[in-house]
Amino acid sequence: MERRFAHKQGLSASVRSHNASAAGSSLGLAATSTPHLIRELRRGLPFRALEFLSTESGIPISEIAPLVGIPPRTMARRKVSGRLAPAESERLLRISRIFELAVGLFNGSVADAVAWLRTPRRVLAGSTPLAYSATELGAREVETLIGQLEHGVFP
Repeated sequence: MERRFAHKQGLSASVRSHNASAAGSSLGLAATSTPHLIRELRRGLPFRALEFLSTESGIPISEIAPLVGIPPRTMARRKVSGRLAPAESERLLRISRIFELAVGLFNGSVADAVAWLRTPRRVLAGSTPLAYSATELGAREVETLIGQLEHGVFP
């Protein structure tokens, strides 16, 4: 609700993302309960959720799609059908969560968060946090890294 109000008031994406704390907020999903979100994931998120994340983050869909495991031809089909597959939806939610955590790390600065997500990190075997988050295990490592940085631990 807060995000939609912020959008209507014309606030910047960085302010909206920083203020949003509900899972999926960077996907344009209404703040809902976990059971509701699970039902949405099982059904498959709307394609517009991917578009919303791209708009919020400034990361092109062509860069997000491989992280979510969607090849170009499949992406075209998903756009026409208007819905992602459940597995794709889960992976998109994972990437959005990492984005939201990074924005929080940088006090609401989307530009700084995206720059950090795109910069290779030694602690992630030289991968970027964004690329490392393409797997569940990698995303957990990135979440741990963000948590450490928030607490002043610099690995």
